[in-house]
Amino acid sequence: MTRRLIIIRHGQSVWNQQKLFTGWTDVDITDQGRAEAISAGKKLAAKGWRIDAGYTSYQKRAIKTLNLALEHCDQLYLPVTKDWRINERHYGALQGESKVEMAEKVGAEQVHIWRRSFDTPPPALDPNDPRHPRHDPRYAHLTPAQLPASESLKDTLIRVQPVIDEVFLPALRAEKLLLVSAHGNSIRAMVKYFDQLSDADITSVNIPTGVPLVYEFADDLTVTAKYYLEDEA
Repeated sequence: MTRRLIIIRHGQSVWNQQKLFTGWTDVDITDQGRAEAISAGKKLAAKGWRIDAGYTSYQKRAIKTLNLALEHCDQLYLPVTKDWRINERHYGALQGESKVEMAEKVGAEQVHIWRRSFDTPPPALDPNDPRHPRHDPRYAHLTPAQLPASESLKDTLIRVQPVIDEVFLPALRAEKLLLVSAHGNSIRAMVKYFDQLSDADITSVNIPTGVPLVYEFADDLTVTAKYYLEDEA
Protein backbone atom coordinates (compact mmCIF):
# COMPACT_ATOMS: atom_id res chain seq x y z
CA MET A 1 0.00 0.00 0.00
CA THR A 2 1.27 3.48 -0.88
CA ARG A 3 1.51 5.76 2.12
CA ARG A 4 0.14 9.21 1.25
CA LEU A 5 -0.47 12.60 2.80
CA ILE A 6 -2.74 15.09 1.02
CA ILE A 7 -2.35 18.80 1.78
CA ILE A 8 -4.55 21.61 0.46
CA ARG A 9 -4.05 25.34 0.85
CA HIS A 10 -7.47 26.88 1.48
CA GLY A 11 -9.34 28.30 -1.50
CA GLN A 12 -8.91 31.95 -2.36
CA SER A 13 -9.88 34.13 0.61
CA VAL A 14 -11.46 37.58 0.62
CA TRP A 15 -8.15 39.12 1.67
CA ASN A 16 -6.20 37.08 -0.91
CA GLN A 17 -8.47 38.69 -3.47
CA GLN A 18 -7.94 42.15 -1.99
CA LYS A 19 -4.16 41.62 -1.65
CA LEU A 20 -4.15 42.23 2.11
CA PHE A 21 -1.87 40.62 4.70
CA THR A 22 -4.09 38.09 6.47
CA GLY A 23 -2.23 35.95 9.01
CA TRP A 24 -4.46 35.00 11.92
CA THR A 25 -7.31 37.27 10.81
CA ASP A 26 -10.28 34.95 10.31
CA VAL A 27 -11.49 35.92 6.84
CA ASP A 28 -13.85 33.90 4.65
CA ILE A 29 -13.31 32.34 1.23
CA THR A 30 -14.58 33.92 -1.99
CA ASP A 31 -16.82 32.33 -4.59
CA GLN A 32 -13.62 31.45 -6.45
CA GLY A 33 -12.27 29.90 -3.25
CA ARG A 34 -15.39 27.77 -2.91
CA ALA A 35 -15.02 26.65 -6.52
CA GLU A 36 -11.37 25.74 -5.89
CA ALA A 37 -12.32 23.66 -2.84
CA ILE A 38 -15.09 21.88 -4.74
CA SER A 39 -12.69 21.18 -7.60
CA ALA A 40 -10.19 19.73 -5.12
CA GLY A 41 -12.84 17.37 -3.78
CA LYS A 42 -13.76 16.23 -7.29
CA LYS A 43 -10.09 15.55 -8.09
CA LEU A 44 -9.84 13.41 -4.97
CA ALA A 45 -13.04 11.59 -5.90
CA ALA A 46 -11.59 10.82 -9.33
CA LYS A 47 -8.61 9.16 -7.65
CA GLY A 48 -10.91 6.92 -5.62
CA TRP A 49 -8.82 7.34 -2.47
CA ARG A 50 -10.51 6.54 0.83
CA ILE A 51 -9.47 9.18 3.34
CA ASP A 52 -9.33 8.26 7.02
CA ALA A 53 -9.60 11.71 8.64
CA GLY A 54 -9.42 15.44 8.04
CA TYR A 55 -7.08 17.87 9.77
CA THR A 56 -7.31 21.64 9.68
CA SER A 57 -6.62 24.90 11.49
CA TYR A 58 -8.83 27.14 13.61
CA GLN A 59 -9.43 29.48 10.66
CA LYS A 60 -12.66 29.37 8.68
CA ARG A 61 -11.04 29.62 5.25
CA ALA A 62 -9.24 26.32 5.86
CA ILE A 63 -12.18 24.70 7.66
CA LYS A 64 -14.63 25.52 4.86
CA THR A 65 -12.17 24.34 2.22
CA LEU A 66 -11.79 21.02 4.00
CA ASN A 67 -15.54 20.56 4.39
CA LEU A 68 -16.20 21.36 0.74
CA ALA A 69 -13.44 19.04 -0.44
CA LEU A 70 -14.73 16.19 1.73
CA GLU A 71 -18.30 16.80 0.59
CA HIS A 72 -17.36 16.62 -3.07
CA CYS A 73 -15.38 13.42 -2.69
CA ASP A 74 -18.37 12.01 -0.75
CA GLN A 75 -16.51 11.64 2.52
CA LEU A 76 -18.04 14.43 4.58
CA TYR A 77 -18.80 11.94 7.37
CA LEU A 78 -15.12 11.62 8.30
CA PRO A 79 -13.76 12.80 11.66
CA VAL A 80 -12.05 16.20 11.53
CA THR A 81 -9.51 17.63 13.96
CA LYS A 82 -8.96 21.38 14.28
CA ASP A 83 -5.53 22.44 15.51
CA TRP A 84 -4.37 26.04 16.00
CA ARG A 85 -0.78 24.93 15.39
CA ILE A 86 -1.38 24.73 11.63
CA ASN A 87 -2.88 28.22 11.47
CA GLU A 88 -1.39 30.63 8.98
CA ARG A 89 1.80 32.42 9.93
CA HIS A 90 1.01 35.44 12.12
CA TYR A 91 1.77 38.61 10.17
CA GLY A 92 1.86 40.86 13.22
CA ALA A 93 1.17 44.55 12.66
CA LEU A 94 0.91 43.95 8.89
CA GLN A 95 -2.39 42.12 9.25
CA GLY A 96 -5.09 44.00 7.36
CA GLU A 97 -2.56 46.15 5.50
CA SER A 98 -2.42 46.30 1.72
CA LYS A 99 0.61 44.53 0.23
CA VAL A 100 0.70 47.08 -2.59
CA GLU A 101 0.46 50.12 -0.32
CA MET A 102 3.00 48.68 2.10
CA ALA A 103 5.47 48.19 -0.78
CA GLU A 104 4.98 51.84 -1.73
CA LYS A 105 5.53 52.87 1.89
CA VAL A 106 8.59 50.82 2.91
CA GLY A 107 9.79 49.46 -0.42
CA ALA A 108 9.12 46.27 -2.34
CA GLU A 109 12.36 44.69 -1.10
CA GLN A 110 11.35 45.03 2.55
CA VAL A 111 7.90 43.58 1.85
CA HIS A 112 9.53 40.70 -0.01
CA ILE A 113 11.76 40.02 3.01
CA TRP A 114 8.77 40.00 5.36
CA ARG A 115 6.82 37.70 3.05
CA ARG A 116 9.50 35.29 1.84
CA SER A 117 12.51 35.24 4.14
CA PHE A 118 12.86 32.29 6.49
CA ASP A 119 13.72 34.02 9.74
CA THR A 120 12.68 37.70 9.54
CA PRO A 121 9.32 38.40 11.23
CA PRO A 122 7.16 41.43 10.44
CA PRO A 123 6.67 44.17 13.07
CA ALA A 124 4.95 42.71 16.15
CA LEU A 125 1.51 43.62 17.43
CA ASP A 126 1.23 45.42 20.76
CA PRO A 127 -0.44 43.09 23.30
CA ASN A 128 -3.25 45.64 23.69
CA ASP A 129 -3.96 45.73 19.98
CA PRO A 130 -7.40 44.16 19.38
CA ARG A 131 -5.85 42.07 16.57
CA HIS A 132 -3.62 40.28 19.11
CA PRO A 133 -4.79 36.65 19.60
CA ARG A 134 -4.94 37.14 23.38
CA HIS A 135 -8.25 38.93 22.74
CA ASP A 136 -9.71 36.08 20.65
CA PRO A 137 -11.80 33.58 22.68
CA ARG A 138 -10.84 30.66 20.44
CA TYR A 139 -7.28 30.90 21.85
CA ALA A 140 -8.27 31.39 25.47
CA HIS A 141 -6.90 27.94 26.40
CA LEU A 142 -3.38 28.82 25.25
CA THR A 143 -0.63 30.28 27.40
CA PRO A 144 0.73 33.78 26.72
CA ALA A 145 3.96 32.19 25.48
CA GLN A 146 2.02 30.25 22.83
CA LEU A 147 0.30 33.32 21.41
CA PRO A 148 2.31 35.02 18.67
CA ALA A 149 2.40 38.77 18.11
CA SER A 150 4.34 38.16 14.87
CA GLU A 151 6.04 35.19 13.25
CA SER A 152 8.71 34.39 10.71
CA LEU A 153 8.45 31.21 8.66
CA LYS A 154 11.02 29.76 11.06
CA ASP A 155 8.65 30.45 13.97
CA THR A 156 5.79 28.89 12.01
CA LEU A 157 7.81 25.74 11.40
CA ILE A 158 8.58 25.50 15.13
CA ARG A 159 4.84 25.27 15.93
CA VAL A 160 3.95 23.12 12.89
CA GLN A 161 6.67 20.50 13.39
CA PRO A 162 5.12 18.93 16.52
CA VAL A 163 1.97 18.28 14.46
CA ILE A 164 4.08 16.53 11.84
CA ASP A 165 5.82 14.46 14.53
CA GLU A 166 2.76 13.73 16.70
CA VAL A 167 0.02 13.38 14.07
CA PHE A 168 1.16 13.09 10.45
CA LEU A 169 4.05 10.66 10.84
CA PRO A 170 2.15 8.24 13.13
CA ALA A 171 -0.76 8.28 10.66
CA LEU A 172 1.64 7.45 7.82
CA ARG A 173 3.17 4.60 9.83
CA ALA A 174 -0.33 3.23 10.43
CA GLU A 175 -1.10 3.55 6.69
CA LYS A 176 -3.82 6.13 7.39
CA LEU A 177 -4.60 8.75 4.77
CA LEU A 178 -5.03 12.28 6.13
CA LEU A 179 -6.46 15.23 4.22
CA VAL A 180 -4.89 18.38 5.65
CA SER A 181 -6.36 21.81 4.89
CA ALA A 182 -4.03 24.59 5.96
CA HIS A 183 -2.45 27.85 4.80
CA GLY A 184 0.25 29.14 2.50
CA ASN A 185 2.93 29.50 5.14
CA SER A 186 2.01 26.62 7.42
CA ILE A 187 2.16 24.45 4.29
CA ARG A 188 5.49 26.00 3.27
CA ALA A 189 6.74 24.91 6.71
CA MET A 190 5.54 21.36 5.99
CA VAL A 191 7.17 21.42 2.55
CA LYS A 192 10.47 22.59 4.05
CA TYR A 193 10.35 19.67 6.46
CA PHE A 194 9.36 16.94 4.01
CA ASP A 195 11.53 18.17 1.13
CA GLN A 196 14.46 18.93 3.47
CA LEU A 197 14.88 22.33 1.85
CA SER A 198 17.49 24.83 2.94
CA ASP A 199 16.53 28.15 4.52
CA ALA A 200 17.42 29.80 1.20
CA ASP A 201 15.54 27.36 -1.04
CA ILE A 202 12.23 27.65 0.82
CA THR A 203 12.06 31.37 0.02
CA SER A 204 11.12 30.64 -3.61
CA VAL A 205 8.37 28.12 -2.81
CA ASN A 206 4.80 29.24 -3.43
CA ILE A 207 1.69 27.16 -2.68
CA PRO A 208 -1.33 27.60 -4.98
CA THR A 209 -4.79 27.90 -3.45
CA GLY A 210 -7.19 24.99 -3.63
CA VAL A 211 -4.95 22.46 -5.40
CA PRO A 212 -4.28 19.16 -3.57
CA LEU A 213 -0.58 18.53 -2.95
CA VAL A 214 0.16 14.83 -2.57
CA TYR A 215 3.20 13.31 -0.87
CA GLU A 216 3.94 9.60 -1.20
CA PHE A 217 6.25 7.79 1.22
CA ALA A 218 8.22 4.58 1.46
CA ASP A 219 7.81 2.29 4.48
CA ASP A 220 10.66 4.14 6.22
CA LEU A 221 8.74 7.42 5.60
CA THR A 222 11.20 8.85 3.13
CA VAL A 223 9.46 10.84 0.40
CA THR A 224 9.19 8.90 -2.88
CA ALA A 225 6.95 11.27 -4.83
CA LYS A 226 5.39 14.74 -4.62
CA TYR A 227 2.84 16.15 -7.05
CA TYR A 228 -0.20 18.40 -7.39
CA LEU A 229 -3.55 17.09 -8.61
CA GLU A 230 -3.90 19.52 -11.49
CA ASP A 231 -6.78 19.83 -13.93
CA GLU A 232 -6.57 17.41 -16.83
CA ALA A 233 -5.28 19.02 -20.04
